[in-house]
Amino acid sequence: MSILTERQAVEAALDAARWAPSVHNTQPWSFAVKGDEIALRADVDRQLRVEDVPGRELLISCGAALYTMRTALRCAGFEPVVRVLPDPDRPSLVATVRPGAPAEPDELTLLMGGEIERRRTHRAAFTDLTVPERLLDALALGAMGEGARLAVVGEPTAVEVIAALTRAAQGVQAQDRRFTLEVIRWARPPAASRSDGVPAGAYPRTAPRTDPFFPQRDYAWRHDWGTEPDRSATSAGVVAVLTTARDGREDWITAGQALQRVLLHASAHDVSAAFHTQALEMHHLREFLRHELLSGEFPQMIMRLGITFEEKESVRRPLSDLLG
Repeated sequence: MSILTERQAVEAALDAARWAPSVHNTQPWSFAVKGDEIALRADVDRQLRVEDVPGRELLISCGAALYTMRTALRCAGFEPVVRVLPDPDRPSLVATVRPGAPAEPDELTLLMGGEIERRRTHRAAFTDLTVPERLLDALALGAMGEGARLAVVGEPTAVEVIAALTRAAQGVQAQDRRFTLEVIRWARPPAASRSDGVPAGAYPRTAPRTDPFFPQRDYAWRHDWGTEPDRSATSAGVVAVLTTARDGREDWITAGQALQRVLLHASAHDVSAAFHTQALEMHHLREFLRHELLSGEFPQMIMRLGITFEEKESVRRPLSDLLG
């Protein structure tokens, strides 16, 4: 028995999609609605021209929006009907999605649907509270269900290698003025009226060092922006890498859907994620990671999972800006 009408379900899916995670909160998507079908399009004007030349992070972000719409439709009582990259002549058309047959949402779907607006990205260290192994296993199963793999890195030496690659990439990028200016472009000053980018209340002014040290993007570069983090929290948390067997545009969308499934499920258990894409933006470092630690699979996201009691703010563009 459907909870909402098809039209109401479409409206709920559109509103939910706004809250998907995206690189630097660029929100690089737009939507068009025809009847009961939503077209999800990549907004290439919001692509990071220095950091994300191939558009990989752009499509991961769009994949996260697609999974969010799927979840919202299921919560509304419909099984989503999805076509990914349906038109080769329209490369910016990521997918179409519409409500299909009525379907009763299960408990986990409803749980994840409740996290769509609540989930936040963390950009500092975590507390020493442990992420349950049972939850990590469930997150890995969820990623597998979307066609990706969530590799939890338990070996300390491997964790240190990933941290070292992140430090190396961050060190090189920090010396590149183009990278730095692109990051700063998406850092919102305090009290800014913009509805995109990373708010000053969502990143630390100076982040405490995790052990091992995973550096964050310097959104506060040459500014006194950001918040004062919890200095007692120093844990790196659980390090995990999201991978796919192949590395094409459809695989990047798959990675985005798997990522959002993991994040919503984790958030439902009060577990947050911090992202580290620096090493994945440098071809040789990404290839090293792929061949030396990931059995030839392609790394799409490096993340740390953990528990924090810090409240983060977030902003999203109004739906009226996204429809066209």
